[in-house]
Amino acid sequence: MEKIILDVDTGIDDAMAIAYAVHSPALEVCGITTTFGNITVEEATRNTLQVLELLGASEIPVYQGASKPIVRELTGKARLFHGENGLGNVVLPDPSTKAQPQSAAQFLISTIKENPHEVTLVTVGSMANLARAIMAAPEIVSLVKRVVVMGGAVTVPGNRTPVAEANICADPEAAAYIFQSGIPVTLVGLDVTMQTLLTREHLQEWRAKDTRLSHFFADMCEVYMDAYATVGNLRGCGLHDPLAVGVVIDPTFVKSVPMHVAVDTSGGASDARTIGDRRPHPAQPPNVDVCLEVDHERFVSHFLQNVLGE
Repeated sequence: MEKIILDVDTGIDDAMAIAYAVHSPALEVCGITTTFGNITVEEATRNTLQVLELLGASEIPVYQGASKPIVRELTGKARLFHGENGLGNVVLPDPSTKAQPQSAAQFLISTIKENPHEVTLVTVGSMANLARAIMAAPEIVSLVKRVVVMGGAVTVPGNRTPVAEANICADPEAAAYIFQSGIPVTLVGLDVTMQTLLTREHLQEWRAKDTRLSHFFADMCEVYMDAYATVGNLRGCGLHDPLAVGVVIDPTFVKSVPMHVAVDTSGGASDARTIGDRRPHPAQPPNVDVCLEVDHERFVSHFLQNVLGE
């Protein structure tokens, strides 16, 4: 069983990723850390606690993390895609549990040190928590098993800007720092996640199951799909964060290529772009495994079979 820590900014696809991870027999979720991104860190913490309670998994500890980028000022929330509350405006009861007193960065450091070479960190929001953890304890770079990052757009257009993906945009300096740190990174970006579509037909199938969880996910994803239809004219929504979890469950869902990836932090037109050196003879050695192909049908099928915990 793979030990993982999920690092989330719990919006709609984060909620699906949490359910997918919690219900996977292949994974042991050691804890969940929260950060800003889709919403504020306080809202992400609340949403995470609510989703865990809905899943019957309140025993999984939650650790609140970074409230802003390591260098920049905090930008606005992703209301169009995730609604005002981050969960597609679907209201869940207030959580009966609270976040742990330890900070996200402290939890990352202690858990990785206590389980050397065994913990995979899955980051699906800004990377500020991991950046802060490495700054405080550089030795974890050689102790973590792997970092699977949902972020970036190396060979395809961005979704926050023409060239940049939203999670990298949330804190470009944190991403740049992590990519340069020497920590082993697998990048699950828009190059593959935009091929993994959840459709309205899937939502109908969820509603037909007639459970509290299936109705919650179906209602929540309506907002997400409406936004994708408006902005990208897509017939569904990308399973961005769930694919990052899927890559840990079954690495054969994707094919990756070692590549040197830098993050533009210039503040200019290409700010937050993930720049992969795809030349035959790159100037610098690879620092990231970039996912460029995905077996989308097999992954989506596996996700649908497991996300509701049936």
